[in-house]
Amino acid sequence: MPIFAIILLFFSASMHALWNFLLKSSDEKYIAMGWQVILSGIFSLGFIFFTGLPPRSMWGFAIISSILESIYFILLCTAYTDHDFSLVYPIARGAAPALLVLWSAILLHEQLTVGGYIGLAFITGGMMVIGATTLIQSDGEKPHLRGILTALSVAVIISIYTLIDGTAVKNGPALPYGLFMFVMTPFVTTPYLARKYGWSHFMAMWRKKRGYILIGGVLGLVAYMMALFAYTFAPLSYSGAIREVSVVIGAFLGWRFLKEDMGGVRVLGSVIVFTGVMVIAVFG
Repeated sequence: MPIFAIILLFFSASMHALWNFLLKSSDEKYIAMGWQVILSGIFSLGFIFFTGLPPRSMWGFAIISSILESIYFILLCTAYTDHDFSLVYPIARGAAPALLVLWSAILLHEQLTVGGYIGLAFITGGMMVIGATTLIQSDGEKPHLRGILTALSVAVIISIYTLIDGTAVKNGPALPYGLFMFVMTPFVTTPYLARKYGWSHFMAMWRKKRGYILIGGVLGLVAYMMALFAYTFAPLSYSGAIREVSVVIGAFLGWRFLKEDMGGVRVLGSVIVFTGVMVIAVFG
């Protein structure tokens, strides 16, 4: 696994975790998400005048990916509305690498080393440890099954769009592809959210949280563009897993700023995740 790819994916993960933290911190998450998607699309449209469109052979990948990304955003907001950020985030992001390994082996014929599989197991297991702490602290209360199922649905969507994007950028230019995908996504999310909540709520959110929304739009765009570039020269199975260190960062942000308990178990989970990353870096 190239060290440069690991560095790119780590920074991508940090930005992604911060983006999701900002989303969770918003009073009206759906509308904040809608604005972030719109702004990412506007920024991308400006850049695409300089980069040009991707080859037509990539358009189908970008359109399908943008639809899946839209479903992902809507499901993510649904999961975050009623459930602990530090539980939903690890489940949603933690199950995705295992699914991605399966899709990559079947469709891309990626061959992983024994060390690679061990590292992936560490990363997935560590993320599940982080997420499980909320269940441990529930004092016997039953977990919200709907939230868990929604988070697992998010994981399936993540694994599929990552496979599509990884396949696309391994066969064409990553920058125009990513920009084109971001331009397309608001055409799916905006009509749905505007009809559900109304434009008046959109404009009220803009007036109230303009600076924070702009930051979210930039973070979402830059984070995924860095990941796409890493996908071009690194194995997709490893890349998708390493990017999920965002789970550790997300758990820390939830503990530090949202007053969610982290505890020794989550520290242990974080150590397990980083151990997995190191195993992949050395033996993958």
